Amino acid sequence: MPQTEGGLLLDTHVWLWVEGAPERLGPAVRGRIERAAQAGRLWVSVLSVWEIGMLVAKDRIRLSMPVDDWVREAAATPGMQMLGLIPEIALESTRLPDSPHGDPVDRMLMASARVHNLTLATADEKILAYADLGHLKALAA
Repeated sequence: MPQTEGGLLLDTHVWLWVEGAPERLGPAVRGRIERAAQAGRLWVSVLSVWEIGMLVAKDRIRLSMPVDDWVREAAATPGMQMLGLIPEIALESTRLPDSPHGDPVDRMLMASARVHNLTLATADEKILAYADLGHLKALAA
């Protein structure tokens, strides 16, 4: 497993904001993201790549360039690393305590954060409420 301890995992929408609308993030969150990147502990899940590809394919978002180029450039952000999907994450997503988010990608992101002891940066109210129950470390974006 990669060295993730103490790192920050970006939810898909937060990754999009970091790359295209950083003003949507408050100064404290931007600072936390910058510090994680400087420490080499900023993570984006490959599931976010899939989700962005699907959003583009369904014409729900438009990027400033073709999606392949956008992902390649965004993933090259210094200090950012891609977090892969491993069996432990897939299984953890089926065992999340209480009644978490029903969206499969969000469940996988929550499971990724739990398995790798990462803090999930998100503006998703359901995920933040789940974190308030103590099942997940989250940063309100």
